[in-house]
Amino acid sequence: MAKRVLVAARDLFFRAKLQELVRASGAESTREEPYDVAVVELGKPGVADQIRDLVARGTAVLAFGSHVDAGELRAARALGARAVPNSEVESALHALLQA
Repeated sequence: MAKRVLVAARDLFFRAKLQELVRASGAESTREEPYDVAVVELGKPGVADQIRDLVARGTAVLAFGSHVDAGELRAARALGARAVPNSEVESALHALLQA
């Protein structure tokens, strides 16, 4: 069965790029639960609670944000997410989908 992936990114073009990567890997991009993988953008209100809730439900979370905001990346890791700078999100997502 194909993995179900939530892609939560503010930028429409970047979100479309990540969704295409999801589809190309044979997974399904969806906004409806359950999710196997969630890709969430850091820097928006409520993202820490979202990560915490997803991790608690057993969803693999890939969080991404600016490399200059190391504190936010560390905080996401502390919540159980794999957190990477924007420049690494595509390769990290590809690796997660291949696992």
